[in-house]
Amino acid sequence: MFGSSHCSKILSALPPNRLLALDVFRGLTITAMVLVNNPGTWAYVYPPMLHATWHGWTPTDLIFPFFIFIMGISIAIVMNRAIANATDKSVLIKNALIRALKLFGLGLFLALFYFNFVDVSYSWIEAKLQTVRVMGVLQRLAIVFFFTVLIVLYFGRVGRAVWIGCLLLGYWGIMMLVPYSDDYGNVYQGLLQQGNSLTAWLDNYLLGANHVYYAKAVPFAFDPEGILSTLPAIAGALAGVFTGDLLSSDEVENSKSVTKASASHSLTHLLIKQSKIMLAWGLCLIVIGELFGLVFPINKTLWTSSFVIMTTGWALVTLAILTWLIDIKGWKNWSAPFVVFGANALLFFIFSGIVARVLLMIPVGKINLQAWIYVELYQPVFGSLNGSLAYAISFLLLSYLVMHLLYKRKVFFKV
Repeated sequence: MFGSSHCSKILSALPPNRLLALDVFRGLTITAMVLVNNPGTWAYVYPPMLHATWHGWTPTDLIFPFFIFIMGISIAIVMNRAIANATDKSVLIKNALIRALKLFGLGLFLALFYFNFVDVSYSWIEAKLQTVRVMGVLQRLAIVFFFTVLIVLYFGRVGRAVWIGCLLLGYWGIMMLVPYSDDYGNVYQGLLQQGNSLTAWLDNYLLGANHVYYAKAVPFAFDPEGILSTLPAIAGALAGVFTGDLLSSDEVENSKSVTKASASHSLTHLLIKQSKIMLAWGLCLIVIGELFGLVFPINKTLWTSSFVIMTTGWALVTLAILTWLIDIKGWKNWSAPFVVFGANALLFFIFSGIVARVLLMIPVGKINLQAWIYVELYQPVFGSLNGSLAYAISFLLLSYLVMHLLYKRKVFFKV
């Protein structure tokens, strides 16, 4: 499936001067997300493939902020051209709002797409529609996308940097200084506990306990993609915008239009310069994020400011390494499958979510098809942990067949 000729064919069809690192980064990120979201059973998962229980982080915690960072890069690349060609910003705002609403709607669709055929007494209206989870991955992406576009439209580099500072420091200040109370009159302030924080309090009273992920948390039900915790996520996207500006600067565009004899040397020189800048900034942000975490703990569920800074640092380091490996050293063949996944990242996410839910819906005796496949086929051969991982890898490989077919036919899903 992933032979040299197969990979070469994919890469040879790309534009000659295309910078692959960003495409591969997007593909690696969506691949990682689908991998960790689809184990054979949640009872047996290797710890690095799980989110941190609370404070701290695992490699899995990097995936979602990487997506937000990549979205920021894409916004910069697209918006820079759109702003240059547009005379009316209201058109750009309208287009951004429509896209955000579509993303939000797709998130709600995935939240509602499930029916328990195993339980004859199951009521979809009661179990899903009346208790639909309002927020989620796509919903957060939608909100972050729209507000990032607004900031990019109305603020320059300095303004965007100020926004990043205000969002991160402001979120920290709000979380630690603003008091809140429960229904019994107990007043809290500065707590960062599961079910007891300002963001949990806000989710509980604005969204309601029936419409969040952690519905049984006490004293406040909350969502890991909650309302208040979405604010610092915008800062992560704006960091991506700065990176996108670096990658699409006039200097880069000019290097692609010079004579063929000097184009390769010029572009390589620029890529080395860019990768060094990204690596330096990335390492600095990782250190700053970890140090900030000593006073405002790194926490993916709360999406703390230290978490945003740290994950942005790792995103920059990852992109710098990929740029060096792929676009500077020319080690490209291995990256072809991730180019395919990255080209249809949104469709891949939705497709994997639908297929995973369908496997859970189909009854096989007293269990569902997904559980039966794991218990009967994977666990006996590979064992519990490795069987769960093998199932997830098989899910990826089968998904690749579909994504590659769509890629060959140039079918790309956009909103």
